[in-house]
Amino acid sequence: MRPAIPADYEPLSPVEQVDVRSADGIRLHVEVHGQPGAPTVVLAHGWTCSTVFWAPVIRRLADRYRVVAYDQRGHGRSDIPPSPVRYSTRALAEDLSAVLTRTVAAGERALLVGHSMGGMTIMAAGGRPEVAERTAAAVLVSTGSSDLIAELRVLPGVVRSPALRRFLHRRVLRSRLPLGPVGPASRSVLRYATMGASSPEGPVEAAARIVHACPTGVRAAWAGVLGELDVRPGLARLTAPTAVVVGTDDRLTPPVHAHRMVAALADPQGLLLLPGVGHMAPMERPAEVAAEIHRMAAAHLRAAGPAALGPAAAETAVPTGSAPTVPSVPTGSVPTVPGPAPSAAPERSVPA
Repeated sequence: MRPAIPADYEPLSPVEQVDVRSADGIRLHVEVHGQPGAPTVVLAHGWTCSTVFWAPVIRRLADRYRVVAYDQRGHGRSDIPPSPVRYSTRALAEDLSAVLTRTVAAGERALLVGHSMGGMTIMAAGGRPEVAERTAAAVLVSTGSSDLIAELRVLPGVVRSPALRRFLHRRVLRSRLPLGPVGPASRSVLRYATMGASSPEGPVEAAARIVHACPTGVRAAWAGVLGELDVRPGLARLTAPTAVVVGTDDRLTPPVHAHRMVAALADPQGLLLLPGVGHMAPMERPAEVAAEIHRMAAAHLRAAGPAALGPAAAETAVPTGSAPTVPSVPTGSVPTVPGPAPSAAPERSVPA
């Protein structure tokens, strides 16, 4: 019998759904949740995921913010690119730019949150004026800027040769084998590779369903991009205040990446370590991830005026009912006029 998915992990009904066209014509599925007129948080998911990935975090933000989440190209309900050249970090940056331009009103700024490939998207867009002018701050979760293959910890330690480890890791990530239906074996593999050993069955099942829904070709195409990833130039141009979050047991983007990013950031706002947590931190510890978003929002987001999609977006917005009001993480309310930004926060950890 398959484990039940906890209610927090079920998909939400957005307030609006929007189709956004990227620079090359790819259609991106965008959802708006939460409170119209409130400060905006934009969520970018990672490789093989979708907007559903953010459900437990959105539920902890929706009573306080206007939350924008979108499906990366090839994922969820966004278009699948028709050719390999449409998969690139430049395309990720252009997609983020298109989403921000259509969902963040001129003169307003949002808090950007990226998990895994979503964090790489934010880094890839570093230095783009159209992104910077709509960015108040950023949170990078379970991600890295380069050398992903070299730092992977998926293979057991008995494989000691660095060259062999890189070769095998690359082959595993680029595999075009279909994942098939979710079952006990596939859940065990996913838990080992992407989540902490103590993750409950419900969140593991929810994560497995999301990952298995990603088309095989899309998974392999993006793996090729990630295998050659280097968004360090964009990271160096990311001037917004930025916090970093990582699980201590993350096998895909282990903490070494987080430390390197913090060292390279122009305005680091601290490193949050989540003990015992794997790569899927927003699904494994949604309360702590939401609390970090609250912390950054309180320091860097100002009260928004009437939040409106751009004129073109308003034409394609589809009302789908109101998102439910959900109790938030008790981390204090967001002030309408925040004081000066704090100095860089130190490295922190939360109890397992």
